[in-house]
Order: sequence, then structure tokens, then C-alpha cells
Amino acid sequence: MILGGSSLLQWLALAEHELLLFAGCFFLLGALDEIGIDAAWLWFRLTGRARTERIDRQRETGRPLAGPVAVLIPTWREAEVIGATISHALAVWPQEELTLYVGCYRNDRATAEAVTKAASGDPRLRLVLHDRDGPTTKADCLNRLYRALSDDERRRGMQYRMALLHDAEDMVDPAALSLLDREIEHADFVQIPVRPEPQFGSRWIAGHYCEEFAEAHGKAMVVRDALSAGLPAAGVGCAFSRSILDRLTQMRPGQGGPFSVDSLTEDYELGIRIKVLGGKARFLRTRGDDGQLVATRACFPAKLVPAVRQKTRWVHGIAFQGWDRLGWNFHPVELWMRMRDRRGPLTAIVLAAAYLLLAIACVLWTAEWLGYGRNWIDDPLLELLVLVNFASFAWRAAMRFAFTAREYGVGEGLRAVARIPVANFIAILAGRRALFAYIAGLAGAAPRWDKTEHHVHPAQLSGRTA
Repeated sequence: MILGGSSLLQWLALAEHELLLFAGCFFLLGALDEIGIDAAWLWFRLTGRARTERIDRQRETGRPLAGPVAVLIPTWREAEVIGATISHALAVWPQEELTLYVGCYRNDRATAEAVTKAASGDPRLRLVLHDRDGPTTKADCLNRLYRALSDDERRRGMQYRMALLHDAEDMVDPAALSLLDREIEHADFVQIPVRPEPQFGSRWIAGHYCEEFAEAHGKAMVVRDALSAGLPAAGVGCAFSRSILDRLTQMRPGQGGPFSVDSLTEDYELGIRIKVLGGKARFLRTRGDDGQLVATRACFPAKLVPAVRQKTRWVHGIAFQGWDRLGWNFHPVELWMRMRDRRGPLTAIVLAAAYLLLAIACVLWTAEWLGYGRNWIDDPLLELLVLVNFASFAWRAAMRFAFTAREYGVGEGLRAVARIPVANFIAILAGRRALFAYIAGLAGAAPRWDKTEHHVHPAQLSGRTA
């Protein structure tokens, strides 16, 4: 077949060359970014600034708190998991200074009933009904909880020392509360790691969150903490001093609380704004004497569509809305971190180009096998670029294996490498969906809590239904 004097295979060879150049250059930029994080992490490990603390779990668990603590849990249609979350939290955190504020919408009776049943009359639980039909946004529900907390303070003539955020599907760590209570004495915001639980029925979809958080909360957040960069809050296992929440509320008086109601990732934004205000943040990575990480355990989406929806919300909120709402900070470290945070859409485009390149290469290889010849365009610089990127990919795979195997074992570490194409496919779909959602927002579409439905709780997987 001839197109404009050149064969179709020649056109495909040209497309292969251009896609290799495009994808190769951006993969190289990404590789430099990751190598920078890896080098910083290795240096901080060698110098002791990234040391994982060790604690005596028995001594920390149940230790009396230095002051009243509120845990805010927003919900929407979480009747299947909220009971396990509440009963487990109240059992492993026996401190009398603790109050759980659980927010339910007035049109979500099933969740409200599940909350009441799980409390079993424990006075430390406070059910807060939202005066709006749900869902609005997660931030709006959190602000309703914040107002209930403030009302209780005025009524009782007291003040909470800190507020801790959790989701309806979380399994809290028994030692986490006393650790956060101790650390908040020296910081305005403290984040502990998140540990996705492996789900045997979803090794590929739910499983890919294991390696993502193992690296993010085992390395990237550790580096950000050591560099004193702004720390994005994960929305779970994050504690805020009472004073910083008041300052955030005063800074944005129209929100009705410290959480940005028109943001899809209010937790991420909250952490970054604390840095802007000059607040001190800490990432607290600790292991017990049993070797287990002190972390919040959670079950992530086990099917493709919910996983794409969740990643879409992250890309939309952090990359697109973050650019609009938070702007840029031109301090070298902060600029680097914000560029990392917002690379999701570009990553999706480059990955899509790479897989298109792979498809074209397969066609050209098949043509060569059939005797039509290989229409390769010689380019020594491009060949060097391919070799460098291949070496970078091998290094990235090794790091992914190492961090995942450290938390989940060698088997899961090997699966983490095998799941790379799955993670890439989800990233491509989420990037595309986030772009269209962002365009719809520019056209005036109101933000909604496009939340993940939860059907399994970590305590049910592990058998630890306290």
C-alpha cells in the first residue's frame, strides 16, 4: 500500500521513531525525578534522618492522652463497613479522652442506624446528622462535624487538643492514637502511613495499591518530611492541632469550617495550606516491637471501574484543581514537590503514547517476520535514550519490589512488578476521565462526592473484628 509515495510500513516506522522520541524524553524526565527522590531517601537513611522509630506496642496502646481528642469520620452510604470501623476503634482506643464524631446525611438512614448499633451505648460516640441531603462533598460533611465539635466545646466549656481524620472503612492501629497525641505537642499536623490490605479476590486491581502506598509512604513522604516540604494529608490517620484548624477556618470564612467544600481532595489541600500558613508538619513512620508498621489499614477498590473513579478524583483534585486553587510555590523544594504531585495527566498521556508505540512496534516486527523488512530509522541518540530508559525502568521495578516485599513479603513484591501494566492502564483511564471532569467543572458543573463504595473491611479480612 502506498501513501504519498511512501509505504504504510514506512509511515509506521516514522510514527514509531517520533513516539519513541516523545515518550523517551518524558520518561527520562520522570526517571530523573524518581532518581532524585531515591538519592535523597538513601542519603537520609545513611545519615539517620529517615530512621523508622521503634516502639513498645504494649506500652503505647491505651496510654492516657494529654487532652481531649476528636476523631472525625464523614460517611455516605457506608452501612456495610462503618460498624466494624467504630467497634474496632472504640475497642483498641479505650481512652476516656476520646470522642468519635461520625457524620451521616439525613437521607442515609441505613448508615445512621449502623452507627448507633455499633456504638453499643458507648458515650464516646457522637452521631452528627447533616441538615442536607447527601452526597454533597466530603469536605462539606467534615465541616459539619467541625461545627458540631465547636458547639460541644462551647457547651462544655472545654477545647479539644487535636482532631484526627478517618474514613468509614478504616481499621485504626491500636498504638496510633497515643503516638499522634504525643507528636502533636511539637507539630500542627501529623500524618502516619496508610497500609492497603491485600485482597485475595483482587490480586491485580486492589493489589496495585499495595506497592503505590508502600513506596509513597515508605520513601516519598519520608523525603518530603526530611526536606521540610509541605506534606499532603492522606485524609486518614492524620492529626491536626486545634489551633491550626481555627486558623484555617479564619483564613476561608465562607467555608463553614477548615475544609474546602469545592475541592475533591480537601485533605491534600489542607496539608499544603498548613505549610503556606507556616505550620509545622510531621510524617511519623514507626514500627512496633512486633515488626509491624504503625499505620491505618484499609481495603481499596477491588474492581476496575471503582479504581478508575477513585484515581480520577485524585488526579482531578490534586493536579487540575491543585493548579487552580493552590498555584505554585517557587521555593526549589516546594516547586519540585508540586510538580511531582501534578504530573498525573502528563503521565497518562506519555503512558498512552508508550502503549501505542508498543502496538506499532508489534506490527513492524510482524511485517519483518513475514519478510517485508524492518523499516527502522537509525538514530544513535534515540538508541541511547532507549537504553537509559530501560535501565531506569529496571531500577524502578527493583525499588518497587523492595518496598513492597518489605511490607507484604516476597510474593507480593514479585506481583508488584507484574502489576506495573495494570497500574499504568488504570492511570491512563483515570487521566482521561479527570480531564473531562475538569472541563465539565470549568463549564459550571458543581463538585460532588464521587466516592468509592465499600463492601469489605480490613478487620473482616484479618479476622480481627473487635
